[in-house]
Amino acid sequence: MPRPARTETGGDARIAAVWTQLAGVMDPELDESIVDLGFVEDIAIGTDGRVDVAFRLPTYWCSPNFAFLMADDIGRAVRALPWAREVHPRLEDHMFSQEVNRGTHLGLSFAETFRDLEVSDTLEGLRETFLRKAFQRRQEAVILGLRRAGWSDAAIVTTDLGTLDRTVLTDPEGLRQKPRYREILLARGLAARPSDLAFVTLDGAAITAEGLPVHLRGLRAIRINMEANGALCRGLLDARYDEGPRQRTAAPSTHACGGAGASSGCCGGCARQTVGQTTGSPLSA
Repeated sequence: MPRPARTETGGDARIAAVWTQLAGVMDPELDESIVDLGFVEDIAIGTDGRVDVAFRLPTYWCSPNFAFLMADDIGRAVRALPWAREVHPRLEDHMFSQEVNRGTHLGLSFAETFRDLEVSDTLEGLRETFLRKAFQRRQEAVILGLRRAGWSDAAIVTTDLGTLDRTVLTDPEGLRQKPRYREILLARGLAARPSDLAFVTLDGAAITAEGLPVHLRGLRAIRINMEANGALCRGLLDARYDEGPRQRTAAPSTHACGGAGASSGCCGGCARQTVGQTTGSPLSA
């Protein structure tokens, strides 16, 4: 089935702002941006500030709870724009498109939208499961990036948030995931001050140098599962719409923490530090 041509209407600056917001919306199972995955189809902005975002998923039968979560997150993200008066996510080419679109348009919960399916009252339990997986995947990437740069396990498990902020990773995946890991670490309340440990378990417990290899084995299992699902989704989407493979987009960061001064969570211009320098980044126990 050929993919319809992508359309964008509403002015370059506002369209760009919507794309920026959508880049932060994740496929809940894959922890990858719906923009990078190619899920976003059309954006239209009316003169009255109404924003319509059309998106589609890899298959006609993708789970309705995943679809509803993404539609809900799209709405939340775009509504954060001060000029967006009305936001309407629109799921296309899906067996539950009508239900999802009606539910999000009317502000219904997932349970209210799919009353006939006898689903649970909220999606918060499912959302929490995915957030835990996202935390684990991002943490592994940063730890492996530090290991590849020569950091010892003892140095990794004792490093604090301030030191991590000053550290610039050269490993591509570690560099990509570092600001994302920092964001979810702070959002979950597992670190707040520069002196707080940068690497802890999901329950906030410290990780020992001796226990790090076992901890990493658990994280590796999560990553492999998510990567396999991601490859499958991309392949199904490309095959369904007769498209070529996509390349992941990456936004360069200005500061070592990855915040680029654009959010309240940014380090505010932290000193950039190349991994391997002795100041603030111990390479051995």
